Order: sequence, then C-alpha cells, then structure tokens
Amino acid sequence: MSLAAATRDAVRERPFLYDGLRAGVVNYTAAARLLDVEGDTDAVATALRRFAQELPDETAGESEARVSMQSGLGRGGDGDTLLTVGDTRLCDGGGSLTGIVASGDVSPAALGDVLGRLRAADIAVDAAGVGDETLVVVVERRDGPDALRVVEGAVGR
Repeated sequence: MSLAAATRDAVRERPFLYDGLRAGVVNYTAAARLLDVEGDTDAVATALRRFAQELPDETAGESEARVSMQSGLGRGGDGDTLLTVGDTRLCDGGGSLTGIVASGDVSPAALGDVLGRLRAADIAVDAAGVGDETLVVVVERRDGPDALRVVEGAVGR
C-alpha cells in the first residue's frame, strides 16, 4: 500500500480529522504525527495536504425542521412509543427521560450533526434515531432544555 493510500485509510478511521480536512482547519504536520502511518512526517503531511485538496468543501446541513420537547419518557410501558431501538422502547409514562423531536426536513447527516453538537455541549444522549422526516434524541430530563436549544440550532426553524 502506498503512503498516500495508507494516509487516506488512517484519516477515514478518524472522522474528526476527515471533517477538519474538509473544513480546511488542520495543521498537516501535527495531524501527520497523530496518524499511525509508517513514513517520514513531512511525507505524510504532504499526503494529507493532497488528500484535503481532493475532498469536497464542507457544507452545512440543509435540514430544516420544527423542534419540540417531550418529557416523562421511560423504558417500556404502555404509553405512546416515541422511539424504538432494538428491544428498547421509549414511551410516555412518567420516566426520567426527555425526547427532543425534530419534524420536517431531516436526514441521517442531520442526526450526525446534532449528536456532534450535543457531545460538544457535554450533553449525554441516551438514545437517538432518524427516519420518515423525524429525528429524535433522548436525554436525561435535566438536560432537556439545553438539548432543545442545541437541536434547534442544528435543524430548527
């Protein structure tokens, strides 16, 4: 495998670096030191620079949705199901969780953006999903208002 191919593979294993290269905010030498690619640091930095030039520009998500908050979610129960992941159903029913629901033009890419923003805001996500023009993230009740603002900032209208 060539140095360029090994560098590309190493970048694809680190989505944060891939996104940074697309955004044009990476110090190539520092990134080359981070990667576990055999070769001279300057050569790896050059491979990173060339790879970055080939990547499409970073584009903001085109999502636009109405965002609401639903408190009192719990696992299982007989209430209306907001989100099902595997065998876990999150339903109305007096639980300690809050669902943030975005309805409208949302996509899996929008969910990725929302999750990244929630991680940066240090808000733990209990569950998340997207489908049929609906995006849902579930957080602890005390994090609900902050999570609502984050999701509104990402996809709200």
